[in-house]
Amino acid sequence: MSEPTEKAFEQEREIVEKLRSSRQQIRNELSKVIVGQDEVIEQVLITLFAGGHCLITGAPGLAKTLLVNSISKIFHLEFRRIQFTPDLMPADITGTEILEENAEGQRQLKFVRGPIFANVILADEINRTPPKTQAALLEAMQEHQVTAAGDAYALEEPFFVLATQNPIEMEGTYPLPEAQLDRFMLNVVINYLPMEDEVAVVERTTTGTPATIEPLFTGEDVLAFHQVVRTVPVAKELIEYAVKITAASRPGQCGTSDFVNKYVSWGAGTRASQYLILAAKARALLNGRSHVNVEDIRSIAHPVLRHRVLLNYKAEAEGTSIEEVITQIMDSIATPTG
Repeated sequence: MSEPTEKAFEQEREIVEKLRSSRQQIRNELSKVIVGQDEVIEQVLITLFAGGHCLITGAPGLAKTLLVNSISKIFHLEFRRIQFTPDLMPADITGTEILEENAEGQRQLKFVRGPIFANVILADEINRTPPKTQAALLEAMQEHQVTAAGDAYALEEPFFVLATQNPIEMEGTYPLPEAQLDRFMLNVVINYLPMEDEVAVVERTTTGTPATIEPLFTGEDVLAFHQVVRTVPVAKELIEYAVKITAASRPGQCGTSDFVNKYVSWGAGTRASQYLILAAKARALLNGRSHVNVEDIRSIAHPVLRHRVLLNYKAEAEGTSIEEVITQIMDSIATPTG
């Protein structure tokens, strides 16, 4: 009985070492085409290694699509890009049934798979399309399957949705439903580059041809990463800390701060607590540690909560941002000392 256990332990150790060393390898590959954005890259990798979906928010022209496309090339997985537009229909994503004539001359319905049937889906400008089409992703993101005409079609594992969206105040955008937003593990915000980084981007993109990114991992590697991330130990007090952060975002509850009651209309659900811990586990491994600490949870709190906490009109009228609210929530919770 001990031999299989020792073999499994050795395999797990090798996976952990591969995941730890992957951070620098990935940075080396991405540096061929991406300048800066270290925090953004780390958060996207955390999502992928934890087995979640990622929403990337930023103004047009900040290389959101390039970033996702580049990361997908590092993983030797089937990649599809879906450009979301106002006239995109649900069947354009999931697929549709067509009438086909078989060899015997009989007509029958055949399901033609849409672009959702891939490992990595880039949902580009997801908030440019109406809610009916946005909702076509819900079942795929949650259940990893597509239902058409009463039949369920399983998606190949691993399956990720990396969606980009423009700031919601821009014209021609449709807010994502709360139910769909909750399916994204993280909401990563891309900001404008510092001057020196932007100069480097312009120099690199206006001379020569783009560098080629080499794949580093297979689908089997990614599935193994998902399993090993879940084995990372977390102290119970840290789990309680994550739950307290989530609970503190809910207005009208016992112990909720006046600040939250004043500016928040809807707080985060239990999935936020789960993702705080799961993302913290992935971050710990990426940073070369075999256990989660407080900083892992605190560093990931903003991308976990910013699309799950809904501000009210008073916050908008007084210019209070979601980032300020999350910071206040974090400051209201005592940090574990262990």
